[in-house]
Amino acid sequence: MGLGPRSPHQAGRRFPAGGKRGRGAKGSGRPPPGRQRQPCPPPDGRSEPPPDAHPHLSPEALGYFRRALSALKEVPETGEERELMVHNVLKEVEAQALALATNRAGSEMLQELLGFSPLKPLCRVWAALRPNLRFVACHRCGVHVLQSALLQLPRLLGSPAEEEEEEDGKDGPLETLEELGLGLAAEVCDDFLFYCGDTHGSFLVRTLLQVLGGTLLESERARHRGSQLPEAQRAPSRECKATDFEVPETFLNCLQNLSSCFLKDIAVFITDKISSFCLQVALQILHRKLPQFCAHLCNAVMGYLSSRNSSADGSPLLLFLRDQTSSRLLEQVLLVLEPPKLQSLFEDHFQGQLQTLAAHPIANFPLQRFLDAVTTPELLSPVFEELSPALEAVLARGHPGVVIALVGACHRVGIHQAQVLQLLLEAFHCAEPSSRLVACVPLFATLMTYEVYYGLAEEEGAVPAEHQVEMATARDLGEVTVLGSLLLQHLLHFSSPGLILRSLGALTGPQLLTLAQSPAGSHVLDAVLTSPSVTRKRRRRVLKTLKGQYVALACSRHGSRVLDAIWSGAALGARKEIAAELGARNQELIRDPFGHHVARNVALTTFLKRREAWEQQQGRVAKRRRALNSILED
Repeated sequence: MGLGPRSPHQAGRRFPAGGKRGRGAKGSGRPPPGRQRQPCPPPDGRSEPPPDAHPHLSPEALGYFRRALSALKEVPETGEERELMVHNVLKEVEAQALALATNRAGSEMLQELLGFSPLKPLCRVWAALRPNLRFVACHRCGVHVLQSALLQLPRLLGSPAEEEEEEDGKDGPLETLEELGLGLAAEVCDDFLFYCGDTHGSFLVRTLLQVLGGTLLESERARHRGSQLPEAQRAPSRECKATDFEVPETFLNCLQNLSSCFLKDIAVFITDKISSFCLQVALQILHRKLPQFCAHLCNAVMGYLSSRNSSADGSPLLLFLRDQTSSRLLEQVLLVLEPPKLQSLFEDHFQGQLQTLAAHPIANFPLQRFLDAVTTPELLSPVFEELSPALEAVLARGHPGVVIALVGACHRVGIHQAQVLQLLLEAFHCAEPSSRLVACVPLFATLMTYEVYYGLAEEEGAVPAEHQVEMATARDLGEVTVLGSLLLQHLLHFSSPGLILRSLGALTGPQLLTLAQSPAGSHVLDAVLTSPSVTRKRRRRVLKTLKGQYVALACSRHGSRVLDAIWSGAALGARKEIAAELGARNQELIRDPFGHHVARNVALTTFLKRREAWEQQQGRVAKRRRALNSILED
């Protein structure tokens, strides 16, 4: 923890941010992907036809589809003309579906066209690709066409066209969308290990699991949208928000059958990097739709891991926590385990090893997910007792995510809040002398100790210097880190956030403006505005520092959002002050890309030209807000 005498190293400590998470992220401890998966031969001696056996897309055909797609985008979204164009273009697609799907430019156009497609043309295109499923699913471009087709199911399942008389195709009656989905699942199930282990085929399996479960994960949709973009342009997919939609009961039964395939080769899905992603997605879907089967799958994973040879440190599970591939799977298992199972996991495997795991470059990530899953005082108390003495050492190792997860658990469960705040103050060297307490917000936000933030050099054993207000007000606010912002958000939701609010109130107007304009820091002010622990009086005390900064706030991408939130909760008197300050520079606001939205939200033109009408309008808005709040409170 570093609570003993200060060393020169401790006095000048800048805690490594350690916030990047992903394969090959700097400081993550996970090496970059370097292994190229060898192609698996088809089972049962089957062989794929050579590449030349598949049709190629001619430049003329590519040009036709490009022109057709451009024309479709220019036609109004509703009307017979558009409907006729879509049917005609997709009729041409049906004849060249395979060539389009396996051409990079053609694949991208086909994905867009499927987004326009009605039910029956989509079924025909899908049926045209089905005889070559294995080839298309394992093709770097073709698999994204299959994903796009699957992702149309939420839009088209149960549509009126589904109930119309079946239309005959080339080879007999056209299958319904439900039948095509179940047929695809059956083919994947027959060769499950191959599809899950293929770099491209695993994308199809993950999308299929989501569609069968009626749940689309935001992280997987982001992967699909960015799959063919340069690495720098791809959106991060850390969060796994989900969107649910209705599916027939047959889909959920099929989901369970498909997920049971994981049990046959559980060792492969735990240790193989590509296959493991499919199991991770399955756990998320099953947790939402089939929780009992999810628990059964988690038991199988934990049973396999616990049965391996014991490590020198104790539980065999610890070996897998330190492994790049299996640790990612364990993160997901920890997030879906029920509280009694989580308690048993701690007692059987984690207890006595938390500080070691927190210091490990890979194992600290599953530990963070374990802390995220803690919901009971009975579990948090022994965890806090074991981990809290090493808080400063964990920060110094560049693993602040562990500390933020522990603080988040204290916020969520509602215990040990005062103790963890005191430990944070000591770790950032602002606990003593007491004059330094007011400087805690800039230190937490930037993840820097007091000496580093203010550029002080203290010798070992020296008495810490008193806080200099002049020095603090003269310094610009440092760069706010994402993890620092998360830390402050948790602290503001503690039952007693008084110290954090006093520190925020000590910031100058320009410093608070910098915080509000920061992509990460703006969420700190969101917490001030929304935390139930922050009283209206304390909130006003913090926000009054922004008086005189409203125009700069309105003309900022993130600051304008903060100002909108302040406006939504402001009383009529405060709204008059804000509108008067903005109105003095109305033309500047109107010309600004962000400011003109704020001016419209405030009704600035009405305020400047018809003040009485503006006050009546704002009075009606305030009355409706009070009525709504009283309903919500009841």
